[in-house]
Amino acid sequence: VQLVESGGGLVQAGGSLRLSCAASGFTFSSYNMAWFRQAPGKEREFVVSISWNSVTTYYADSVKGRFTVSRDNAKNTVYLQMNSLKPEDTAVYSCAAGTTSGRAYRLYDYAYSGQGTQVTVSS
Repeated sequence: VQLVESGGGLVQAGGSLRLSCAASGFTFSSYNMAWFRQAPGKEREFVVSISWNSVTTYYADSVKGRFTVSRDNAKNTVYLQMNSLKPEDTAVYSCAAGTTSGRAYRLYDYAYSGQGTQVTVSS
């Protein structure tokens, strides 16, 4: 199983980034996916989840209206479009895959997770 994130980088406040998470080694289309983030010295934080069929999404209040999650089951990839970025969005962003139904906002609700990609937002 592999989850490989990409698309991170350095951006100014107010800018945008699009993260990707490419999955392999499991039946991607059967798994719910999520994005988490962890800033230095802080606990890992749930960002967003998307159901296996893209019907249901849950967003953390801190990113609602600015971030959009999507997935392409044909490409085994989940995306995170991040707009209106703020310095407090600076963190390592990682994706996770799991089969827990409902609102799963803890990392241990997910069977697999990736190493992450760094997002740095300058003020």
